[in-house]
Amino acid sequence: MSPTIWFLTGSQHLYGEETLVQVANNSKQIVAELNGAGLAIPVTWKPVLTSKDAIRRIMLEANGDDECLGVIAWMHTFSPAKMWIAGLDGLAKPLLHLHTQANVELPWATIDMDFMNLNQAAHGDREFAYIESRLGIARTTVVGHVSNPQVQAQVDIWMRASAGYAASRQLNLVRFGDNMRNVAVTEGDKTEAEHIFGTSVNTYGVNDLVEAVAQVGDLEAEILAGAYEDEYDVVADLRKGGDRYDSLIYSAKLEIALRSFLEAHDAKAFTTNFEDLGDLRQLPGMSVQRLQADGYGFGAEGDWKTAILVRAAKVMGAGLDGGASLMEDYTYHLVPGKEKILGAHMLEVCPSLTKGTPRVEIHPLGIGGKEDPVRFVFDADRSRGIVVGLSDMRDRFRLTANTVTVVPPDELMPNLPVGRAMWVPDPDFYTSAACWLTAGSSHHTVMSTALTAAHFREFSRMAGTEFALIDESTTRDGFEDLLRWNAAYYRLARGF
Repeated sequence: MSPTIWFLTGSQHLYGEETLVQVANNSKQIVAELNGAGLAIPVTWKPVLTSKDAIRRIMLEANGDDECLGVIAWMHTFSPAKMWIAGLDGLAKPLLHLHTQANVELPWATIDMDFMNLNQAAHGDREFAYIESRLGIARTTVVGHVSNPQVQAQVDIWMRASAGYAASRQLNLVRFGDNMRNVAVTEGDKTEAEHIFGTSVNTYGVNDLVEAVAQVGDLEAEILAGAYEDEYDVVADLRKGGDRYDSLIYSAKLEIALRSFLEAHDAKAFTTNFEDLGDLRQLPGMSVQRLQADGYGFGAEGDWKTAILVRAAKVMGAGLDGGASLMEDYTYHLVPGKEKILGAHMLEVCPSLTKGTPRVEIHPLGIGGKEDPVRFVFDADRSRGIVVGLSDMRDRFRLTANTVTVVPPDELMPNLPVGRAMWVPDPDFYTSAACWLTAGSSHHTVMSTALTAAHFREFSRMAGTEFALIDESTTRDGFEDLLRWNAAYYRLARGF
């Protein structure tokens, strides 16, 4: 599959064929500038649209083309918007309204009415925006010439969100067992999730994975274990000839089995649960970390909603500096003026959060009642980032996001053998924590050091679900008011 964005240009026959030829040439140039800007997804030019039927057909074609992740629309001239009603009503892909024009500067000395008739986006796009608003069409609006780096950056954010949304729409998610017993926030309406995000969430017995592990040969596992030794800082006990080498071999078998199982079910996300391990010898640790590093979504303890978010974040952030991982706010450093959050999980934090070489270690887990699991140990790199949780609020899903600064730990933590991240939340610890609790958001999250709030806002807009942001400008009272307004809006928007 070669994903692309379709570029649709609006005009009409009123101006004659010569003008329409120029419109087509100018719109091709806009596409060329976008494709020359190194954006996330290539743009495909489509013929200029001048009739209701042509518009309706192109929207239906976009819906039916799996490679088309979304459409960009631009009204080069004045395009009477009633022509767009049927097409916009039928469009099921994300829409970006690009309010631009062919020229940057006005040709002061030569401008005439021919030029004015050709370059009418200033009011042609207003006509188009009216019908978008009149129909209640969800879209993103970007304003400015395509040569402007700020415009290019905004289009790129929308493209990446379109890719993440398309990934969720096509996502098959495997749950090995159920969620952790008696936990509320990892529950949720899987049918509604498929309606909103498109993700098919299905459960398989953990012993299905046990069977897959049993089918992995020793030689295949030894080859992968050798790659571990070459690529990572593997402790001596786990290396070939070491006392715990068999545990590394079993971890390799877990990874091979997980990959084969997910590939067989065309799945790009999965969950595990330490309370439901069947005949597995270890809770999957390093195998899960490596699968996340390769772009798979993951949620611990059966948390399928977080697995969706991790997969979407992986797709949206492809090619950018930084990474994305399952994360959990675990414990706090509450020294006044130095407040920080320590995030981790039992085993499964993704090594994409560091450019360093993870250390492969083995330690007791303390829960689950199984053998000591193999895992990566590392600290996340210093960076800006965002932490996002997905919770089921009964009548809607809510994405709660907090912008953060990932920082090194104040001191070494030699007795904490997990991948971990330390961060300072915006606008401060107390406001952040109070707002997160007010939102009732999840304790499992996705942490991304590649994406920004804008990416997740676009993603939530495409899914038609709530987005609540905690950032530098957030106040507790303002955030509480936001949630009240959101509750009213989404209930009204869904109807009675």
